[in-house]
Amino acid sequence: MLRDILRGDDPQITALLQVITAVRPDVLHLTDLDYDLDGHALTALQNMLATQGLDYPYRFTAHPNSGLSTPLDMDGDGRLGGPGDAQGFGFFRGQGGMAILSRFPIPVPQVRDFSGFLWADLPGATAATRPDGTPFPSTQAFGVQRLSSVGHWDVPVILPNGTVLHLLAFHATTPVFDGPEDHNGWRNHDELEFWRLYLENALPDQPADAPFVLLGDANLDPADGEGRQNAIRTLLAHPMLQDPAPESVGGALAANTHHTGRPGLDTADWGDPVPGNLRVDYVLPAHNLTVQGAGVFWPAPDAPLGDAVRKASRHRLVWVDLVF
Repeated sequence: MLRDILRGDDPQITALLQVITAVRPDVLHLTDLDYDLDGHALTALQNMLATQGLDYPYRFTAHPNSGLSTPLDMDGDGRLGGPGDAQGFGFFRGQGGMAILSRFPIPVPQVRDFSGFLWADLPGATAATRPDGTPFPSTQAFGVQRLSSVGHWDVPVILPNGTVLHLLAFHATTPVFDGPEDHNGWRNHDELEFWRLYLENALPDQPADAPFVLLGDANLDPADGEGRQNAIRTLLAHPMLQDPAPESVGGALAANTHHTGRPGLDTADWGDPVPGNLRVDYVLPAHNLTVQGAGVFWPAPDAPLGDAVRKASRHRLVWVDLVF
């Protein structure tokens, strides 16, 4: 990935830069960005954005659980050392991490990184079981399994008026690619459940009494696709959150006739017929914040940047404007 960024002519990275510079967010949460210890890849991306007139002098990233190896069989396939035996699926350490870029200061010592939180320590955690009722993949594996497949962060950002806005950032596992035990489905559910409990002060670490925004890739649509949809429905309806319901023209035009949700709200395109387009990426401000606008950057295919959006990622950039 670093090679492709530095080369300067990679079609996907060129398209990604076009999308980001078109929206020009003050604060940007990136997912599926490979992590390296010294942050060379993130620095290279920052530098490329700066050449496009978009300067992000502040950032936060941390080692993701994806690719973090364990000595156990974590996916129940009877073998050790595979990508599914890491704390989060990954072929190498740091694959598919997260990062936050910001025009405003990030007091890094005040960041809370919950990525080491054990799944078994979540109140009401649901351990996956085989059809015969035995633990999946094993009691020992569940005992060391971290809840976050990538990460859960509480990142403060100091706004120009002095307000400290907390970003509750995450990237949950996909609820598919498993068996009847529904291990990924339950983990996805509980990764979202973590935030409900955090907001309700039901975890040992309690949130700051400050404005916040919950944002990330939940990998879960409230109406379509697979997964335990009550988890995202609960967050969307939570009294401490508001859903600005961001929409796009491109999503509406790419509607799936077999889906029941509003296609304009979709944020990712996996192609038809299955799973099709889904709403899986969210920016959910606190209920008492003032939302000035919101949208999904997904223009019509024949519109300017329509092709760039398609090349940049399966996912579309979700934006929300807040007034302080």
